[in-house]
Amino acid sequence: MSALRSMSGSQNGHPGWFSAGRGASLKTLSCVIGSILLASSVSYSIVIRHDVADAKYRISNTDFPALALLPLEGHGILISNQWVVTAAHAVEWRPVHEVTINGIPRTVAKVIVHPGYKPAPKELKRGDAAPLMMFMASVDDIALIKLDRSVDDVSPVQLYRGAGEVGQTAEMIGSGATGNGLVGQYRNSPHRGELRHAYSRVIRADDRWLGLRFDSPSDALGLEGMPADGDSGAPILLNVDGVGQLAGLASRKYARGELSRFRCCLYGQITYQVRISRYADWIDGIVGKN
Repeated sequence: MSALRSMSGSQNGHPGWFSAGRGASLKTLSCVIGSILLASSVSYSIVIRHDVADAKYRISNTDFPALALLPLEGHGILISNQWVVTAAHAVEWRPVHEVTINGIPRTVAKVIVHPGYKPAPKELKRGDAAPLMMFMASVDDIALIKLDRSVDDVSPVQLYRGAGEVGQTAEMIGSGATGNGLVGQYRNSPHRGELRHAYSRVIRADDRWLGLRFDSPSDALGLEGMPADGDSGAPILLNVDGVGQLAGLASRKYARGELSRFRCCLYGQITYQVRISRYADWIDGIVGKN
Protein backbone atom coordinates (compact mmCIF):
# COMPACT_ATOMS: atom_id res chain seq x y z
CA MET A 1 0.00 0.00 0.00
CA SER A 2 2.27 2.74 0.39
CA ALA A 3 -0.46 4.88 0.71
CA LEU A 4 -3.83 4.25 -0.54
CA ARG A 5 -5.43 4.45 2.67
CA SER A 6 -8.69 3.49 3.86
CA MET A 7 -10.11 0.10 3.61
CA SER A 8 -13.38 1.89 3.58
CA GLY A 9 -14.36 3.10 0.21
CA SER A 10 -16.22 5.89 -1.43
CA GLN A 11 -19.74 4.67 -0.89
CA ASN A 12 -21.90 5.96 1.92
CA GLY A 13 -20.11 9.28 1.71
CA HIS A 14 -16.77 7.91 2.83
CA PRO A 15 -13.95 9.03 0.56
CA GLY A 16 -12.06 5.76 0.52
CA TRP A 17 -8.59 4.24 0.62
CA PHE A 18 -6.66 7.20 -0.60
CA SER A 19 -6.90 9.53 2.35
CA ALA A 20 -3.61 9.86 4.02
CA GLY A 21 -4.04 10.00 7.65
CA ARG A 22 -7.57 9.87 7.32
CA GLY A 23 -8.78 7.01 5.28
CA ALA A 24 -10.53 9.15 2.77
CA SER A 25 -9.82 8.72 -0.88
CA LEU A 26 -10.35 10.72 -3.96
CA LYS A 27 -13.89 10.64 -5.21
CA THR A 28 -12.54 10.90 -8.71
CA LEU A 29 -10.22 8.00 -8.04
CA SER A 30 -13.13 5.94 -6.79
CA CYS A 31 -14.96 6.65 -10.02
CA VAL A 32 -11.96 5.62 -12.07
CA ILE A 33 -11.51 2.42 -10.12
CA GLY A 34 -15.20 1.69 -10.39
CA SER A 35 -15.10 2.08 -14.16
CA ILE A 36 -12.29 -0.39 -14.69
CA LEU A 37 -13.30 -3.16 -12.33
CA LEU A 38 -15.82 -5.85 -13.17
CA ALA A 39 -19.36 -5.32 -12.06
CA SER A 40 -20.73 -7.63 -9.41
CA SER A 41 -23.87 -7.95 -7.34
CA VAL A 42 -22.39 -10.24 -4.71
CA SER A 43 -22.16 -9.02 -1.13
CA TYR A 44 -19.14 -10.94 0.08
CA SER A 45 -16.01 -9.54 1.67
CA ILE A 46 -12.24 -9.59 1.11
CA VAL A 47 -10.68 -10.06 -2.32
CA ILE A 48 -9.93 -13.75 -2.82
CA ARG A 49 -8.19 -16.22 -5.13
CA HIS A 50 -9.91 -16.63 -8.49
CA ASP A 51 -9.44 -20.40 -8.40
CA VAL A 52 -10.91 -21.17 -4.95
CA ALA A 53 -14.63 -21.43 -4.26
CA ASP A 54 -15.97 -18.29 -2.65
CA ALA A 55 -17.90 -20.32 -0.07
CA LYS A 56 -14.66 -21.57 1.46
CA TYR A 57 -13.85 -18.06 2.66
CA ARG A 58 -17.15 -17.48 4.38
CA ILE A 59 -17.43 -17.56 8.16
CA SER A 60 -20.18 -16.87 10.68
CA ASN A 61 -20.34 -13.82 12.91
CA THR A 62 -20.16 -16.21 15.85
CA ASP A 63 -16.72 -17.41 14.72
CA PHE A 64 -15.20 -14.11 15.87
CA PRO A 65 -17.66 -12.43 18.26
CA ALA A 66 -15.13 -9.77 19.34
CA LEU A 67 -15.47 -8.09 15.94
CA ALA A 68 -17.11 -4.66 16.19
CA LEU A 69 -19.03 -3.33 13.19
CA LEU A 70 -18.85 0.44 12.79
CA PRO A 71 -21.78 2.37 11.29
CA LEU A 72 -22.17 1.83 7.53
CA GLU A 73 -18.75 0.21 7.06
CA GLY A 74 -15.48 -0.46 8.84
CA HIS A 75 -14.52 -2.58 11.83
CA GLY A 76 -12.98 -2.61 15.27
CA ILE A 77 -11.96 -5.27 17.78
CA LEU A 78 -12.95 -5.61 21.43
CA ILE A 79 -9.68 -5.59 23.41
CA SER A 80 -11.07 -5.09 26.92
CA ASN A 81 -14.55 -5.20 28.41
CA GLN A 82 -15.15 -1.55 27.53
CA TRP A 83 -12.70 -0.71 24.74
CA VAL A 84 -12.55 -1.28 20.99
CA VAL A 85 -9.49 -0.55 18.85
CA THR A 86 -9.81 0.48 15.22
CA ALA A 87 -8.09 2.41 12.45
CA ALA A 88 -8.29 6.18 12.91
CA HIS A 89 -9.42 6.76 9.33
CA ALA A 90 -12.37 4.43 9.92
CA VAL A 91 -13.88 6.76 12.56
CA GLU A 92 -12.90 10.24 11.41
CA TRP A 93 -15.25 10.69 8.44
CA ARG A 94 -18.55 10.51 10.36
CA PRO A 95 -19.70 10.42 14.00
CA VAL A 96 -19.55 7.01 15.66
CA HIS A 97 -22.22 6.86 18.36
CA GLU A 98 -22.77 3.11 18.28
CA VAL A 99 -20.99 -0.11 17.29
CA THR A 100 -22.38 -3.62 16.99
CA ILE A 101 -20.64 -6.47 18.81
CA ASN A 102 -21.95 -10.02 18.80
CA GLY A 103 -25.11 -8.80 17.11
CA ILE A 104 -25.91 -6.27 19.83
CA PRO A 105 -25.69 -2.46 19.36
CA ARG A 106 -23.40 -0.86 21.97
CA THR A 107 -23.45 2.85 22.75
CA VAL A 108 -20.16 4.69 22.37
CA ALA A 109 -19.02 6.92 25.22
CA LYS A 110 -16.09 8.52 23.37
CA VAL A 111 -13.59 8.08 20.57
CA ILE A 112 -9.88 8.78 21.10
CA VAL A 113 -7.79 9.22 17.96
CA HIS A 114 -4.01 8.90 18.19
CA PRO A 115 -2.38 12.35 18.18
CA GLY A 116 -0.10 11.25 15.36
CA TYR A 117 -2.97 10.84 12.93
CA LYS A 118 -3.70 13.53 10.35
CA PRO A 119 -5.48 13.71 7.00
CA ALA A 120 -3.61 13.93 3.73
CA PRO A 121 -3.43 17.31 2.03
CA LYS A 122 -5.68 17.50 -1.01
CA GLU A 123 -2.78 18.23 -3.33
CA LEU A 124 -1.31 14.78 -2.63
CA LYS A 125 -4.44 13.01 -3.81
CA ARG A 126 -3.75 13.44 -7.49
CA GLY A 127 -0.81 12.90 -9.79
CA ASP A 128 2.05 10.60 -8.87
CA ALA A 129 1.38 8.24 -5.96
CA ALA A 130 4.81 8.53 -4.31
CA PRO A 131 4.20 11.71 -2.22
CA LEU A 132 0.88 10.38 -0.94
CA MET A 133 2.43 7.02 -0.09
CA MET A 134 5.20 8.72 1.88
CA PHE A 135 2.72 10.87 3.77
CA MET A 136 0.43 8.00 4.66
CA ALA A 137 3.35 5.91 5.86
CA SER A 138 4.18 8.64 8.37
CA VAL A 139 0.86 8.83 10.22
CA ASP A 140 -0.44 6.85 13.19
CA ASP A 141 -3.66 5.34 11.89
CA ILE A 142 -5.15 4.06 15.12
CA ALA A 143 -8.00 5.02 17.46
CA LEU A 144 -9.76 3.71 20.53
CA ILE A 145 -13.50 3.59 21.15
CA LYS A 146 -14.76 3.55 24.73
CA LEU A 147 -18.17 1.97 25.25
CA ASP A 148 -20.56 3.37 27.82
CA ARG A 149 -21.07 -0.07 29.36
CA SER A 150 -18.97 -3.16 29.89
CA VAL A 151 -19.37 -6.00 27.39
CA ASP A 152 -19.90 -9.17 29.40
CA ASP A 153 -21.03 -11.58 26.69
CA VAL A 154 -17.83 -11.55 24.60
CA SER A 155 -14.21 -12.26 25.53
CA PRO A 156 -11.77 -9.53 24.46
CA VAL A 157 -8.92 -10.34 22.07
CA GLN A 158 -5.35 -10.23 23.35
CA LEU A 159 -2.87 -7.83 21.79
CA TYR A 160 0.20 -9.25 20.08
CA ARG A 161 3.17 -7.61 21.81
CA GLY A 162 6.06 -9.42 20.16
CA ALA A 163 8.43 -8.46 17.36
CA GLY A 164 8.36 -11.67 15.34
CA GLU A 165 5.61 -10.96 12.84
CA VAL A 166 7.66 -11.33 9.65
CA GLY A 167 7.30 -14.75 8.06
CA GLN A 168 4.18 -15.65 10.02
CA THR A 169 0.83 -16.42 8.45
CA ALA A 170 -1.75 -13.81 9.33
CA GLU A 171 -5.50 -14.26 9.30
CA MET A 172 -7.70 -11.34 8.25
CA ILE A 173 -11.43 -11.05 8.97
CA GLY A 174 -13.72 -8.52 7.35
CA SER A 175 -17.04 -7.73 5.75
CA GLY A 176 -15.98 -5.19 3.15
CA ALA A 177 -15.91 -5.37 -0.64
CA THR A 178 -14.86 -8.43 -2.61
CA GLY A 179 -13.32 -9.47 -5.91
CA ASN A 180 -10.53 -11.77 -7.04
CA GLY A 181 -6.86 -11.43 -7.77
CA LEU A 182 -7.23 -11.57 -11.55
CA VAL A 183 -9.63 -8.64 -11.91
CA GLY A 184 -9.30 -6.87 -8.56
CA GLN A 185 -12.13 -5.50 -6.47
CA TYR A 186 -15.51 -5.82 -8.18
CA ARG A 187 -17.21 -2.66 -9.29
CA ASN A 188 -20.04 -1.65 -6.94
CA SER A 189 -19.20 -4.41 -4.47
CA PRO A 190 -20.90 -3.48 -1.16
CA HIS A 191 -18.67 -2.17 1.59
CA ARG A 192 -20.71 -4.02 4.19
CA GLY A 193 -21.39 -7.58 3.09
CA GLU A 194 -21.00 -11.12 4.34
CA LEU A 195 -18.19 -11.94 6.74
CA ARG A 196 -15.09 -13.60 5.30
CA HIS A 197 -11.65 -14.59 6.42
CA ALA A 198 -8.47 -15.13 4.46
CA TYR A 199 -4.75 -15.56 5.03
CA SER A 200 -1.54 -13.93 3.91
CA ARG A 201 2.11 -14.03 4.95
CA VAL A 202 3.65 -11.07 6.73
CA ILE A 203 6.48 -10.01 4.40
CA ARG A 204 7.73 -6.96 6.27
CA ALA A 205 7.41 -5.00 9.50
CA ASP A 206 8.62 -1.52 10.35
CA ASP A 207 8.00 1.12 12.98
CA ARG A 208 4.29 1.50 12.21
CA TRP A 209 3.27 -1.11 9.67
CA LEU A 210 2.95 -4.77 8.78
CA GLY A 211 3.12 -5.52 5.06
CA LEU A 212 1.03 -8.30 3.47
CA ARG A 213 1.32 -9.30 -0.20
CA PHE A 214 -1.52 -10.86 -2.18
CA ASP A 215 0.31 -13.81 -3.72
CA SER A 216 -0.86 -15.45 -6.94
CA PRO A 217 -1.89 -19.14 -6.93
CA SER A 218 1.59 -20.49 -7.64
CA ASP A 219 2.86 -19.03 -4.34
CA ALA A 220 -0.41 -18.53 -2.48
CA LEU A 221 -1.81 -19.98 0.69
CA GLY A 222 -4.92 -22.12 0.36
CA LEU A 223 -7.21 -19.26 1.35
CA GLU A 224 -4.99 -16.39 0.25
CA GLY A 225 -6.70 -13.01 0.30
CA MET A 226 -6.40 -9.25 0.57
CA PRO A 227 -8.37 -6.63 2.55
CA ALA A 228 -10.53 -4.36 0.40
CA ASP A 229 -12.63 -1.21 0.63
CA GLY A 230 -14.89 -1.42 3.66
CA ASP A 231 -12.44 -3.59 5.63
CA SER A 232 -10.87 -0.61 7.41
CA GLY A 233 -9.94 -1.45 11.00
CA ALA A 234 -10.46 -5.17 10.42
CA PRO A 235 -8.38 -7.55 12.56
CA ILE A 236 -5.12 -9.07 11.42
CA LEU A 237 -4.46 -12.04 13.70
CA LEU A 238 -1.43 -14.19 14.45
CA ASN A 239 -1.73 -17.63 16.00
CA VAL A 240 0.15 -17.74 19.31
CA ASP A 241 -0.03 -21.14 21.02
CA GLY A 242 -3.38 -21.82 19.42
CA VAL A 243 -4.85 -18.42 20.29
CA GLY A 244 -5.43 -15.65 17.77
CA GLN A 245 -3.79 -12.45 18.96
CA LEU A 246 -4.38 -9.04 17.38
CA ALA A 247 -1.24 -8.08 15.46
CA GLY A 248 -2.64 -5.52 13.03
CA LEU A 249 -5.53 -3.42 11.78
CA ALA A 250 -6.44 -3.21 8.09
CA SER A 251 -5.35 0.24 7.02
CA ARG A 252 -3.98 1.16 3.60
CA LYS A 253 -3.11 0.10 0.08
CA TYR A 254 0.13 0.74 -1.74
CA ALA A 255 0.14 2.36 -5.18
CA ARG A 256 2.77 3.35 -7.72
CA GLY A 257 2.59 5.70 -10.65
CA GLU A 258 -0.39 7.83 -11.60
CA LEU A 259 -3.12 7.66 -8.96
CA SER A 260 -5.94 7.90 -11.48
CA ARG A 261 -4.74 4.66 -13.07
CA PHE A 262 -4.50 2.67 -9.86
CA ARG A 263 -6.40 -0.61 -9.93
CA CYS A 264 -7.07 -2.10 -6.54
CA CYS A 265 -6.58 -5.59 -5.23
CA LEU A 266 -4.70 -7.54 -7.91
CA TYR A 267 -2.25 -10.37 -7.33
CA GLY A 268 1.13 -9.08 -6.24
CA GLN A 269 -0.18 -5.92 -4.55
CA ILE A 270 0.78 -5.05 -1.01
CA THR A 271 -1.40 -3.72 1.78
CA TYR A 272 -0.18 -2.22 5.03
CA GLN A 273 -1.73 -2.89 8.41
CA VAL A 274 -1.32 -0.86 11.60
CA ARG A 275 1.30 -2.69 13.68
CA ILE A 276 -0.32 -3.24 17.07
CA SER A 277 2.92 -4.08 18.91
CA ARG A 278 4.15 -0.53 18.27
CA TYR A 279 1.03 0.96 19.86
CA ALA A 280 0.54 -1.44 22.78
CA ASP A 281 1.94 1.04 25.32
CA TRP A 282 -0.27 3.83 23.99
CA ILE A 283 -3.31 1.56 24.21
CA ASP A 284 -2.41 0.47 27.74
CA GLY A 285 -1.99 4.08 28.81
CA ILE A 286 -5.34 5.23 27.47
CA VAL A 287 -7.28 2.22 28.77
CA GLY A 288 -5.58 2.35 32.18
CA LYS A 289 -6.09 6.10 32.53
CA ASN A 290 -9.79 5.83 31.68
